[in-house]
Amino acid sequence: MKTVCIGNLPPDATDQEVTDLFAAYGRVHGLRLTRDVFSGLCRGFGFVKMEGHEARAAIGGLNGQELRGRRLKVNEERASNPRGGGRRR
Repeated sequence: MKTVCIGNLPPDATDQEVTDLFAAYGRVHGLRLTRDVFSGLCRGFGFVKMEGHEARAAIGGLNGQELRGRRLKVNEERASNPRGGGRRR
């Protein structure tokens, strides 16, 4: 299972709309759009879980595509700190 990161989403993007985009490339196992706590609008990015080969196909097919005038950025999620984090002294 791979997690795909989606960036540059419009503020009014819906879960169903993003699921439909990715469903063209395979089964979507999970979706999480980040939303503003107060307004409920999408903050411009989210995450989709798909099988590995389907995720790679979605990345290749959707990266750079336009959604309501915004060019999507779609790539595989990377660990923010692969060394485990913590303060160095």
